[in-house]
Amino acid sequence: MANAEHSGRPTEPFGATAVGTARARLRAARLGLWLVAVVLAVRQMAVVLGTPRGERLTDLETWVGPDGVLHVNGSLYDSTRFTGTPFGGLVLKPLTRAAEQALGWGWTFGTLLLVVAIGLVVARALPQPISRRTALLAAPVAISLLMLSLPVRNTLWLGQTSVIPVLLVLLGCFVARDRRAAGVLIGLAAALQPTVLLFAALLWFTGRRRVAVATGATFAGVTVLAWAAMPHDSYTYWVHHMAGVGLGGEADALANQSLHGALLRLGFSGPPEIGLFLTLGAAVAVLGIRRAVRYARDGQLLLAVALTGCAAIAVSPTTWQHQLLWVLPAMVGRVGRRASDRYVWPVAVVLVTTLPAKMMLPNMAALYPLRDNAILLTAIAAATVVPFLPRTSPYYRAPIPAEYAEPVPTRFRRVPLLPFLRRVLTRPNLLLELLLIRVTYAAYQQVRLAATGGTNSGGRARAEAHGQQILDLERLLHIDIEHAVNHWVVGVDWLRNFFDFYYESFHFVVPLTVLALLYWRRPVDYRWARSALGFATLLALVGFWLYPLAPPRLMPALGIIDTVHGVQDFSQPEYGTLTALTNQYAAMPSLHFGWSLWCGLVIAIVAPKWWMKALGLLHPFFTVSAIVATGNHWILDAAGGAAVVLGGFGLAYLFMGPRARSTTSAAPERTPGGAPAALTGDRTGS
Repeated sequence: MANAEHSGRPTEPFGATAVGTARARLRAARLGLWLVAVVLAVRQMAVVLGTPRGERLTDLETWVGPDGVLHVNGSLYDSTRFTGTPFGGLVLKPLTRAAEQALGWGWTFGTLLLVVAIGLVVARALPQPISRRTALLAAPVAISLLMLSLPVRNTLWLGQTSVIPVLLVLLGCFVARDRRAAGVLIGLAAALQPTVLLFAALLWFTGRRRVAVATGATFAGVTVLAWAAMPHDSYTYWVHHMAGVGLGGEADALANQSLHGALLRLGFSGPPEIGLFLTLGAAVAVLGIRRAVRYARDGQLLLAVALTGCAAIAVSPTTWQHQLLWVLPAMVGRVGRRASDRYVWPVAVVLVTTLPAKMMLPNMAALYPLRDNAILLTAIAAATVVPFLPRTSPYYRAPIPAEYAEPVPTRFRRVPLLPFLRRVLTRPNLLLELLLIRVTYAAYQQVRLAATGGTNSGGRARAEAHGQQILDLERLLHIDIEHAVNHWVVGVDWLRNFFDFYYESFHFVVPLTVLALLYWRRPVDYRWARSALGFATLLALVGFWLYPLAPPRLMPALGIIDTVHGVQDFSQPEYGTLTALTNQYAAMPSLHFGWSLWCGLVIAIVAPKWWMKALGLLHPFFTVSAIVATGNHWILDAAGGAAVVLGGFGLAYLFMGPRARSTTSAAPERTPGGAPAALTGDRTGS
């Protein structure tokens, strides 16, 4: 007889409740991801169609002439803005003047449908075997990433056709069952984007020679057809412009992410540049195809297709931003033996393909060649050097797992709220940490500037009104010492110089030094301290946004002397020597003091010697003295900085639990087979 609960209902089998809960969470996650994908798609369409005509679909609009779409009675290349092949123009020629009114809506919505189709095909083509969770979540994740990517956003904004060749290749490789049909699809893609012919080599060397022949025959056939129908345009494209070189803009423009464009930007020109481009292009093509063939034979066909597309990006004379979609599918490749390293490559690809290059690297002249060619370098690296794991590797499905510190008991039953964010004993991947820190800081700068509408003058009146509120409150509390301290320090030269130097020099140096030492000596404490700092900075951004505040030095009626930046020209709408770098009205809370207090608290908690703790606590003391003496902050700004830092530590505690008390060295890592792995240098401090 079955056991029954007091309610009379049969008891559930052991573990059935947990399984049902897991399935419910998976369904909820899938629904949420699909909603995100829909929201992103709707937003992209709204952004494009909400922009006034003439500022959106700019490439598409240039195709429309007085006689209809693509200058039906004239040449496709009367304007060099049309960059497509003659066959592409031949396909678009039948569009008539009557269709132009609905062209914006129809084109944008149709492009979104094509992007969705790419996401669905990519999700279906993931290398097997994959977990049920991955199978269910892959499609909405892929579509969301595509919607966020710069190539898709650029395609939608310009009204381009660059997603069509990508979709045709994917359909030919993963959907079409008939060999001839597959070849026709890829051949049509090559007729629209000639460097797609590299896929014929991939097909040939992986044994699909009939498909490769059909690809070449289709490309040749439709190109000849276009030549017969439009001989003048075909001559212009293939001979005069050498397969489109020079169409759509200057070849050395930043938008041209090809080897040819990169070499021109580096100063090469003439026959030496052409020879170097052909040599490097051939090397990238050969290496890329060889690696793609190897991964295709290994069962990773999607990765092979992505690598071939990345090689096509590099070897094309002109590869505009809307043609760079091939980089994103390369994230399916697995890199790294350790579980903690597995996220580096996909995160890097997502960041490179979704964020402006200036957010990835600092604004330094020495880094301009890397910044200006970020997507190209990522494509070349994927095609030639990134060590993707083969499926035969024991680490492909079972990377070396991370080791965790023992959880610390808490007095609150539901803390931590995110128990899966456990304290890892080993160091996080350094490249990933640096990349995320840089991107986070770039976003921090953008939010600070956007807090007053993107300009200092835009929020000047409101910020000065808030400054008066702060001054009135300080007078009420009898702590309005800014003017007295500022003028006293100005009268003592050595003290003024000391505080100026301290203000300018230690704001970034000390936090970065603390993070570096924790990363090397105490990885567990590094993750704890980094999380607290991140939460504190996020809270500060909310303060900047909600309460723009003028510092004392930018309140001319107070008579505060700006000892660091010099005399301000208040007659100019955009005054302040740092206007181009940051928002001058992001004073509340003071992260100058907040970050210094974070440093002092971390050192006081972690340092083993009492004198180290005392020295660490001196830093926030000197910092608060400097920000007041130089006229850069109010006393209450420092109080706000202290509040967000305490809030940051509190959120870190709430989400991830207390700081791990034990930082003993981790045991040697073991391979999936159980044997100790070679030492990787991941050690913790004692």
